[in-house]
Amino acid sequence: MTTDTPQDRLARAKEASRVSARLTSDEKVQALESIAHALEESAAVIIEANARDIENGRRDGIGDALIDRLRLDEKRVVSLASAVREIAALPDPIGQVVAGHRMPNGVALEQVRVPFGVVGAIYEARPNVTVDIAALALRSGNASVLRGGSAARESNAVLVGVMRGALERAGITPEVIQTVDDFGRDGAKALMQGRGFVDVLVPRGSAALIETVVTESTVPVIETGAGNVHIVLDETAPDDWAQEIVVNAKVQRPSVCNAVETVLVLRQAAPRLVPLVASALQSEGVAVHGDDTVMGLVSNVIPATEEDWSTEYLSLDIAMKVVDTLDDALAHIRTYSTGHTESIITTDTRNAERFLAEVDSAVVMVNSSTRFTDGAEFGFGAEVGISTQKLHARGPMGLSELTSTKWLARGSGQTRG
Repeated sequence: MTTDTPQDRLARAKEASRVSARLTSDEKVQALESIAHALEESAAVIIEANARDIENGRRDGIGDALIDRLRLDEKRVVSLASAVREIAALPDPIGQVVAGHRMPNGVALEQVRVPFGVVGAIYEARPNVTVDIAALALRSGNASVLRGGSAARESNAVLVGVMRGALERAGITPEVIQTVDDFGRDGAKALMQGRGFVDVLVPRGSAALIETVVTESTVPVIETGAGNVHIVLDETAPDDWAQEIVVNAKVQRPSVCNAVETVLVLRQAAPRLVPLVASALQSEGVAVHGDDTVMGLVSNVIPATEEDWSTEYLSLDIAMKVVDTLDDALAHIRTYSTGHTESIITTDTRNAERFLAEVDSAVVMVNSSTRFTDGAEFGFGAEVGISTQKLHARGPMGLSELTSTKWLARGSGQTRG
């Protein structure tokens, strides 16, 4: 019978983080290649474990959105391995010089990137996050401690085992990747209370999960937010752009945080664009929740309530509202946005630049689908999460967001007078 505790694993991760911090860039690349190869070789075992999670999830009624996030098929396992290789191919952030100058007395100063140490993550029904965070943490010289939740327990156990085995074969201590899943809520509590062991904690999941981690943690937390995402259509929005971008942003994968949830249409454009866009959405099986104006222009619309404007559906539902001016659209976004991603469809340069300047979200777009807010799409290989806070990191978090800095001073006998 094991006497292992969550605290024991945090302590081993802390010790291992000193090893990962000393790895050369080539050693980290070789380790990540070993992980990618092991994921491909173990695809059948991973999918089998994932099938058990999906069966349990359906039995527990976790909902189609979480089932979609939970699912790992052959294509998604291949994508996981590809993401690991993309991370390996990125420039190593460790040791990068951020700033530097020479003091008047001749002391040379350099600010360089260094690992955090131990990166913790608490998330739910996202087995891909298990691989993404472990790989990003390793490439940036960190150790990771993962708490992936009960919904993906079987999948995560296999994924962690595969990655730890790959590290061992690469000659690197497997202790740089830890899981506390098997301790249940005690594991999550240990992560949140792991001061002295955990250097930063990243929650990913529902608004309730994120709020719990933020309020109960004694370690620093980088907050990732829910995605109540908006697209604004102004009077100059081309028909094809409006239709194609909104449909893509809602339908391509509705269960993720960068899917659009609310469409705001300026009144002058409403007679043209509301029927066009709403009917295109409905033809894809989307339920449109609309205000009175939308209901007057389109049939089979669900009357929108106040709750709809603040809802992250994560499903084939969307809210649609007609507003008088761009000022009103901006005011609506300020009131209801979670600060994730917003986009405007327009050919008016002034409206575009004003939108970019005034919308206070992590990612602000013009004439683009919100589905592009993603670490892989941004060229980061993968992401730890989409940070919606303003300190340290904002937007998709890649390698550099898993580093801190320190100052190096090189002198030649100087003393301070």
